[in-house]
Amino acid sequence: MRDRWGAFIENNVNLAPTGSGKLNGLTFAAKDVIAINNHSSGAGNPDWLRTHLPSTKTAPSIQSLLAEGAELVGMTHTDELMYSLNGENFHYGTPINPKAPHCIPGGSSSGSAVAVAAQLADFAIGTDTGGSIRVPSSYCGLYGFRPTHGIVSMDGVIPLAESFDTIGWMANDSDTLLKVGEVLIEQSEINEDFNAMYTIIESWSLVDVDCADVLTAHVKHIENSLGPIASAEFAQEGLAVWMDAFRYLQGFEIWREHSQWIERNNPFFGPGISDRFRWASTIKESDCIAYLELRTYLRNRVSNIIGENGLLFLPTTPGVPPLLNQTGALLEQRRRFTLQLSCIAGLTGLPQVHIPYKADPFGISIIAGHDQDLRLLRFVNQYAALLSGEDKSDEASND
Repeated sequence: MRDRWGAFIENNVNLAPTGSGKLNGLTFAAKDVIAINNHSSGAGNPDWLRTHLPSTKTAPSIQSLLAEGAELVGMTHTDELMYSLNGENFHYGTPINPKAPHCIPGGSSSGSAVAVAAQLADFAIGTDTGGSIRVPSSYCGLYGFRPTHGIVSMDGVIPLAESFDTIGWMANDSDTLLKVGEVLIEQSEINEDFNAMYTIIESWSLVDVDCADVLTAHVKHIENSLGPIASAEFAQEGLAVWMDAFRYLQGFEIWREHSQWIERNNPFFGPGISDRFRWASTIKESDCIAYLELRTYLRNRVSNIIGENGLLFLPTTPGVPPLLNQTGALLEQRRRFTLQLSCIAGLTGLPQVHIPYKADPFGISIIAGHDQDLRLLRFVNQYAALLSGEDKSDEASND
């Protein structure tokens, strides 16, 4: 396969389907942190690759996809040890964003997003801890899904922060996104419609001015098509406080997971990544007590509001992707704003799907209640069909 986009690692892997089913004829790519038998996952860092043996078995998630007829066409680049949202890798370079070549693709599942956006694969799987499926899906114009925490097996996946890590996936269309969900998620059939829809008031102040009107119009279209959406305050403390809780709890878990390897091997990390690991090493367990209590409180608060039948609508990212090679205060502000949006599902453990805007690389997200994953994916697939019908109607009216 010709990869002028830089999506795939050099030591590539191809696996034929092992069975037949829902995914017949579809190809997929996988982030190079997911185990493939006899393959050494590099996790975006040469020292990690050098100090780890090949896997002795293939991750259950990969096995399930192969068993349903999908073909694995390659392993994709990631940010170093999945600890970034940009997709720029100091060692291996930055995959080219097909929807915005002068901009970052988003990370850490950067290669997976680029492989799908460049139509090198029908769908791709990656991991999402702090936004690593949702952000690159937004920046590369894809549908992307982070499931309920713990509902898809993480066996055979290099961890970052265990209580936040999930496997997620992305596709160019909502139907493929749903089919993958039907393979990876075991949930009973629920035919009830969602009966309450909300926007998170605090999230809209984080959106770039030139994108706010577009997203507001998107929400208005949803209202016109599906019913009223109420504005509600979910983060009276402020989303910056939620983000701090996420960052500290994540950082503490990251250092607990990887400190021995770092101290033993003294790996070389690129700019930004090295700073984050250095900061994570300073976090004490006592620093996290109040944040753990806050996380429990926030999970209960959000669950009590949306229950099993509610949906939350919010921007996925503040706007279109930043330009390549940016540094300084503006990029750090963008990271903080993005984390304030992405930490909501991370802290609560709820499923979130990104819906791309048809013209530019950004969009809107929907969060559902715990274990409502397949209902959410079916809802999005039905809504996407409505959008497609509207587009066709617009084209006909212009003839």
